[in-house]
Amino acid sequence: MSATRRGLAVRLGGWSTRHRKTAIFGWLLFVVVVAVIGGMSGINEMTNSQNGSGDSASAEKILEDAGLKPPAGEMVMLRSAEPDGWRAAAGDLAARLEKSGEAERVQRPVRSESGREGLIGFEMKGDPDTAGDRMQPVLDAVKETEARHEGVKLYEFGDATFAHSLNDMLSGDMKTAEMTAVPLALGILLVVFGALVAALLPVFLALTACVGTFGLLALASHELPMYSSTNSVMFLVGLAVGVDYCLFYLRRERDERAAGRDARSALRVAAQTSGRAVLISGVTVMLAMSGMFLSGLLLFKGFAVATILVVFTAMLGSVTVLPAMLSWLGDRVDAGRVPLLNRRRRKGVHASGGISGRMMKPVLAKPGLFAVLAGALLLALCAPALGMKTEQLGMEKQFGSDSKLTVAFKEITESFPGGPAPAEVVLRSDDVSSPRFQGAVADFRRKLAASGEFGKNVEVQLHKKEGVARIEVPLAGNGANATSKHALATLKDDIVPQVLGPVSEKAYVGGELASSIDFNDQLKSDIAPVFLFIAAVTFLLMLVCFRSLPIAVASILLNLLSVGAAYGTMTAVFQHGWGAETLGMEPAGAIEGWMPLFVLVILFGLSMDYHVFVVSRIREAHDRGLATRDAIREGIRSTAGSVTGAAAIMVAVFAVFALLRMQDMQQMGVGLAVAVLVDATLVRMVLLPSVMALLGERNWYLPKALAWLPSLDHGGQDEELPPLPQERPTAAAGHRG
Repeated sequence: MSATRRGLAVRLGGWSTRHRKTAIFGWLLFVVVVAVIGGMSGINEMTNSQNGSGDSASAEKILEDAGLKPPAGEMVMLRSAEPDGWRAAAGDLAARLEKSGEAERVQRPVRSESGREGLIGFEMKGDPDTAGDRMQPVLDAVKETEARHEGVKLYEFGDATFAHSLNDMLSGDMKTAEMTAVPLALGILLVVFGALVAALLPVFLALTACVGTFGLLALASHELPMYSSTNSVMFLVGLAVGVDYCLFYLRRERDERAAGRDARSALRVAAQTSGRAVLISGVTVMLAMSGMFLSGLLLFKGFAVATILVVFTAMLGSVTVLPAMLSWLGDRVDAGRVPLLNRRRRKGVHASGGISGRMMKPVLAKPGLFAVLAGALLLALCAPALGMKTEQLGMEKQFGSDSKLTVAFKEITESFPGGPAPAEVVLRSDDVSSPRFQGAVADFRRKLAASGEFGKNVEVQLHKKEGVARIEVPLAGNGANATSKHALATLKDDIVPQVLGPVSEKAYVGGELASSIDFNDQLKSDIAPVFLFIAAVTFLLMLVCFRSLPIAVASILLNLLSVGAAYGTMTAVFQHGWGAETLGMEPAGAIEGWMPLFVLVILFGLSMDYHVFVVSRIREAHDRGLATRDAIREGIRSTAGSVTGAAAIMVAVFAVFALLRMQDMQQMGVGLAVAVLVDATLVRMVLLPSVMALLGERNWYLPKALAWLPSLDHGGQDEELPPLPQERPTAAAGHRG
């Protein structure tokens, strides 16, 4: 092979093996430097207005531009068996809150209709962004009050309480994920390779890629603010992709060594085949992730930056640092062998794909039957998605019904409807203290009371200097149901425009429910252009890489089935509750609003790992002269071990996230784990080979109008490589295993 014909992966691998120290120590230096610089710069998180859309985001933007951060509001409800039996406790609580040093503007208690409940509202002092970190004295005051007044039960809920609980949950969950996912990946790799050193290599490279990306992401956040969960998403994708890329490369190098090639030739073949597949897969994943830039939500743009950075870093490490380390280790990569694991076949052939080889016999013998059966099963998995309902899950659904915060929210909402999650009217006016404006506000209160759809505790805050008014309006219902939505529509479409519109420059309605509705509306308009972009990019890349129109079309259809299976599973478990109790999970009645678009993009990208790897091996066998069915058998058999190991790692990593406490993390974990499992087994091992077998030689059809596309080498031939010792004729190879 001439220098001009060598692929990029071969050139990168060749450079790395010739400059081992530069590649290895350069990588470590890069990771350390960017991690330290990124840690020093810190992550710049997006503001509320940047994380929203529509009128609710505009309301937040007015407050932010005026420098008016709404204080962290809190409320404590006191309940007694007898009417007004809570009043002594209320006085005690108010005194303790004042003494805590963290509470201010403690209001007089509001009495419920039954008289058995009283609600005390107050605000946290200082920066609302750090209120959760300063919450403990207030929590202690509430706890001490309840202990001193027998028969009185206290429930606390608010912005600071939520932030405090969320911080504790996220820090605990991330530690659980890191402490569980990494050992799981290492254990699976130990089974795949049967040697400790070989198992440690992919984990080491994946973790260093994630650490380096943490630093890069921190630096990027100062140009594009990030969402609080972006690091979790990056770690999830980075660990799965990083380990998989290294596994594919290392497994091919070990297979070639087991087949009798010398170390240099084995590395060359691994670079030319698996290295090339890693580059194609990585580029495809990054381009798929870039589709999120088409979204109108900053959340997805941050996800796009995070996933593109970690995939690029993991891909770069796989095709540079990994070959350098393999060249340095040589046969020491098999050090720490585990007895009975990964035994090699007699005569030096790696024991790969035995079960899959046996599976291929019936699949290839009756491809039509298996295509129908697999397709029907996949469509059944997709079916529940037809009734998918999405919403921006509130804090009470995120934490689960048994959490202290959720119980408090429900109890307060039942006694004081709309209190914990009021709508928020924000407006600008030339003079919010003018008689005309004051009269409009009074008229606004009367309209609210007359409608019967709003609570009594309407709070008006006027900021004369900034020319801004902020009005909190409790909604009927529980803050998220149909009653609350109807009340919000009445407020937004009728009362605000009619009463406050004439006395203001701009008037917008925000709040938790309004934010959720605006967010969902934006997502619905985003998903079509994002999907079309991803589908087009995937189609074009597959067309160029394999010079095959049928394979390009099949790539889109197979990926859609995997995505549909994820949607169907999430809907069945978390919306309808099917099997949720068995899995130890609680259905939220809806899917997190950002989840469908995120899962679509992630799965379209990750599915290409297996698809490119398997189809490349099939094309490689076909280029060596095998008939299509023999090439399918050989390609599936030779990749089965790698695909199974890679899928097991991804499923394990995603399953760890499914076991976390946050509802959105659970949904993401379950959806991705099921989709990867289905994709690597039912799709790649049954549907793909059966469809390709039905197409036969038409798999490689390319219209004459596209004949100008470049012909890429899939590693089937290499004139510089010596033949394998006692290598059998190529035609016979396809009938082994």
